[in-house]
Amino acid sequence: MTESRLIETAQLLSKALTPGDLDHTLRQITTAAVEVLPMVDFASITVLHSDGKLGTAAPTDDVLLTVDAAQYEMHEGPCYEAATETVHVVSSDLANDERFPRYAGVAMSVGINAQAGIRLFDAPKSQGALNLYSTTVGAFKDFETLSALFTHQAATAIAYAQEINDLQQAIHTRGTIGQAVGIVMERYTLNDERAFAFLTRLSQDHNIKLRRVAEEIVNDLDQRS
Repeated sequence: MTESRLIETAQLLSKALTPGDLDHTLRQITTAAVEVLPMVDFASITVLHSDGKLGTAAPTDDVLLTVDAAQYEMHEGPCYEAATETVHVVSSDLANDERFPRYAGVAMSVGINAQAGIRLFDAPKSQGALNLYSTTVGAFKDFETLSALFTHQAATAIAYAQEINDLQQAIHTRGTIGQAVGIVMERYTLNDERAFAFLTRLSQDHNIKLRRVAEEIVNDLDQRS
């Protein structure tokens, strides 16, 4: 990999991966993978959730929903392994890859002959992998340097997007709790401190998060209106 190629790729990525919310960022990552990385025809992101379920995000083609689902069901394939076990998985020739005897037929039936799975992020509640698909046999053989550059920038974009999502969630939660406090104050003629303590006690007594208690009180008022 030449230095000029690395610089060119870095510049393209910096333009393609701009800050945004999480869904927007994931779509940017898969779109950029197809546009920037050599011999990548399709891309998606596999997310392993805290409950153990796997899901596909931001596919560049709907055919990947079927391809990814087959890997999840079979517990076999580069995208499954990259999301659950190994950080970096490459199969340059699926037809002759003894690791994926069942899945290879599914991939080749839609024209996919090579594939790479690259771990993108490990978060407390989920982890995810970038899935790269190629119709070209032999793709991804010399891929480590470019993939490392791509995943570094993608991970940075995801971290930023996650901060934005967390902030938005915090703002929403604070607003909902504020509404609930106001409802309790009016309903029971309490000051704001006692109203908040009332909500806290409900949360503790019923072992429900304060946010959920607040949401239920606000929703109940909306239904009565």
